[in-house]
Amino acid sequence: MGKYDVVVFDNDGVLVDSEPISNRVLAEYLSELGHPTTYEDSIRDYMGAALHRVHDLVLERSGRRLPEDFDEAFHERVFAAFQRELTAVDGVAEVLAGLEEGGVPYCVASSGSHERIRVALRGTGLYERFGEGRIFSADDVGRGKPAPDLFLLAAEKMGVRPERCAVVEDSPLGVRAGVAAGMDVYGFTAMTPATRLGDGVTAHFRSMGELLALLS
Repeated sequence: MGKYDVVVFDNDGVLVDSEPISNRVLAEYLSELGHPTTYEDSIRDYMGAALHRVHDLVLERSGRRLPEDFDEAFHERVFAAFQRELTAVDGVAEVLAGLEEGGVPYCVASSGSHERIRVALRGTGLYERFGEGRIFSADDVGRGKPAPDLFLLAAEKMGVRPERCAVVEDSPLGVRAGVAAGMDVYGFTAMTPATRLGDGVTAHFRSMGELLALLS
């Protein structure tokens, strides 16, 4: 497993199966607020993005700002749905165990808030595998994905050079961020087809069972 010094995981859709839940909740809430949005619209426009992108796109398209309490209300709805429905991505616990056995450190770098990442990891039993020092959020940087800032921060905090990192991503915005950071990007295609993930992906995989072999 000497190919990389650190493996950087996105959270939503890669570690936890949250994308279907959060995009459904987001589409419903935006539609309620008078910005008609389908589940497919939400996947296309917002998957992998920090919430400021939702504010920016809605303002750009409608000329109207979202309510001041939008983020708080959205997170409440998402957390409630997570408690009812959220599961870990099939096979990801085995991937993390395999990296540990191979002596390869890993961390999570997510567009979600710190609170959202922890709620998701704790609810799926994955939190203990990370601990506080290996969780990085778009809250920690000025610009979320597709800017490379979050992945560069993760590399810096983990004490490795960006080119010695592998990124595991499932969204076009995340892929762009990883490529811009100078990291090898492995595209998980369970929800987003390889053709939509964009250019610069080192390898695509559809099942977590394929990932350890790719990384080594």
